[in-house]
Amino acid sequence: MKKIYTLVAAVLTTVAMSAQTFYTPAVYKGAFPITDGTNGTTSNNWTAGWCNWDPENKVYPAPTMTVSADITANTTWSNTNTYQLVGNISVKNGAVLTVQAGTVIKGDINSKSCLIITAGSKIIAQGTQTQPIVFTSDEAVGTRAGGDWGGLIILGNGITNTACGTCTTNPNTNYIEGFTSTFPEILYGGNTNTDSSGVLSFVRIEFAGVALSATPNSEINGLTMGGVGSKTKIDHIQVSFSGDDSFEWFGGAVDAKYLVAFRGLDDDFDTDFGYAGRIQFGLALRDKDLSDAAGDSNGFESDNFSPGSGRTPITKAVFDHMTIVGPKRDGSTTLPVGEKFERGAYIRRNSAISVCNSIFVGWEKGLGIKDADTYNNFGATSLDSAAFFNNNELVVCNAYTQTSSGFGSNAFYAGIWGANDSTHTVSQISWVNAFPTNLNDTSLDFRLSSSSSVAATGASFTNSRFAGQVLSVKNNYSTAEAVTLYPNPAQSVTTLSFHTDASMIMNIAVYDITGKMVSIIKNDETISAGQQTITISTEKLSSGVYLVSLNADSFNKVVKLIVE
Repeated sequence: MKKIYTLVAAVLTTVAMSAQTFYTPAVYKGAFPITDGTNGTTSNNWTAGWCNWDPENKVYPAPTMTVSADITANTTWSNTNTYQLVGNISVKNGAVLTVQAGTVIKGDINSKSCLIITAGSKIIAQGTQTQPIVFTSDEAVGTRAGGDWGGLIILGNGITNTACGTCTTNPNTNYIEGFTSTFPEILYGGNTNTDSSGVLSFVRIEFAGVALSATPNSEINGLTMGGVGSKTKIDHIQVSFSGDDSFEWFGGAVDAKYLVAFRGLDDDFDTDFGYAGRIQFGLALRDKDLSDAAGDSNGFESDNFSPGSGRTPITKAVFDHMTIVGPKRDGSTTLPVGEKFERGAYIRRNSAISVCNSIFVGWEKGLGIKDADTYNNFGATSLDSAAFFNNNELVVCNAYTQTSSGFGSNAFYAGIWGANDSTHTVSQISWVNAFPTNLNDTSLDFRLSSSSSVAATGASFTNSRFAGQVLSVKNNYSTAEAVTLYPNPAQSVTTLSFHTDASMIMNIAVYDITGKMVSIIKNDETISAGQQTITISTEKLSSGVYLVSLNADSFNKVVKLIVE
């Protein structure tokens, strides 16, 4: 039992985070730790069990239900069905779409289908490590490709610095990009960066990014987020073979962890219009034969606004512990004639995104910063505009590049270079299996092979951007006395009892001892002041130890639950 309780304490440390903390302490650089020597869902490789490195040949069940009308009331999609989207499907009128773990949703190619979660509505798509939720193409095995269908679009009421010509400007609202016509369901933006659009966890999005017309920038991304707020939960998302960007954020402040951009066409991580979220632990892997014909296929691409750059709040996302693998891979890959790959990170138009504790490998160019406003952000002291590129490894790629605009002399880059290193080799980083012959090799593994890796140590959270946001390592189990469960141990049901001094918006969830969420009890629901009693069903839970987490801005408790 000692081993079990030690594990419980460790998980409580992670689960019982306050609203202000976000970054998980890690001593290594890049997205993955030193291997524990095992593979599969029990390993410390966070892609294990739910990612798919060969979606082109994955056999999915045939559709059993067609969805061709908007969703206007609370709806649940069951994992006993396979759903086919036909046309633009909007979840609207404040409706909540719940998608069960293990559900497969297919996009129709002929109607260029997509799923839109409109501002004010929610999606609750909580997959698991062994039962991820999959959005994919309805095309046959062997014929699937990027752009087979639209993708997943999540819109919210978060702050954006840009409004369309006919949209409101106080606060700003805008129509999400890509569509050839405007309609109310694709409006996003507002004044609430703490907005919630629901939950997206352990989800794969494959072969999205359709071009809706021949007009430039009319493609939809794999996962598009417009004005998505910080109370939205996004983690463990793999976007594969997107016909445009894998992930793109337009304003808002949603945070995310454990993201995978796999063999996309344009940019892996694209940020625009004042996006101010935090991303930790992400992997991008490029295919030498897949780049955007329009040019500028980058790892990161960040803009504040185009064509102007002076709008506020400016884009100031922070990316921490990322592994960004370019088309040259370990340096042995020859790029094809006409390829349009550019930089590991391209920051421009007064953007102030920051990248740290990360590894870039196999890019022709490393860091590119364009225009005077963007350069000034790298010397700024105000957190409203300060950007930093620090403590990164650039391997098999030029460290930095001057831009055609004339900004960014070598002296400038040298001045911001800080603790970044472009001298190390692939063998000195020493991944477990980062460069197999075929990119669809299921043994792909970006964990560090040993403690002798130069990336095994050296991570830093000293920058002011991290202040007060790194998860405490203290054991929060002792703070849960005010929360009780009875009966405990439980068989089919238990009652959660607690007291609050004031009304608050709260999230309540049940986790197993590995830290995996197994049940959502309350999702951003208002809890009134006073004594609370909530019934929790346990009849579908296996026997064992679980953790019930209560989280709000001013209330954070975790209590242990035993199910017999």
